[in-house]
Order: sequence, then C-alpha cells, then structure tokens
Amino acid sequence: MRVLLDECMPKRLRRDLPGIEVSTVADEGWLGRRNGDLLRSMTEAGFTHLVTVDRNRAFQQNVAVAGVAVIVMHARTNRIADLRPLMGNVIEVLTTTGPGQVIHVGV
Repeated sequence: MRVLLDECMPKRLRRDLPGIEVSTVADEGWLGRRNGDLLRSMTEAGFTHLVTVDRNRAFQQNVAVAGVAVIVMHARTNRIADLRPLMGNVIEVLTTTGPGQVIHVGV
C-alpha cells in the first residue's frame, strides 16, 4: 500500500500512519497538478490511495478509471488538530478500500 497526502493536507499527518508508506504531493514534485494529471501520476508511481480534504475530487474525475482509492476527510478545517482525531478511521478505511472507491471519513 502506498498512500499520497494531497497538497491541501498537513505533511506532519504522515506520522499518524505508522507502518504505511506515505508521501505527499510536494515530496513527489507534483504541486499544482490538475486532478486528472495527479491521479494518472499516482497510478504510474504505484500509489494505491489518496487522502484529501477536497470534497470535489471524487466528482471532478472518474476515480474508478484512475485505479486508486480516494479517502475524503471531513473536518472543520484542514489543520492537523482538526484532522488528527479522524486518523484512526482513515487507517481502518485504508485496509478495506480498493481501486476506484471513494470513502468519506468524518461525515
């Protein structure tokens, strides 16, 4: 499993995913890529999951065709203090989702 944190996510959140290979959009040099380009790049690089707070991501692209799972976190803000309480749910979802699925956490 390879997880990518979207550019709107705090980088430090990767610490809350122990034992999982996690990278960020910035780490990969993909800042500013449009949604379709990002999903294609993820697939080519072997990423299996995208974690984001962008609620429109699932509607803007055909995630099923992209071959990755998208986990959309719903929190008050995208600050780490608001996202951290949802990370247990994210870990659980990571182990049960497959390509093409969009899962909402914190709804």
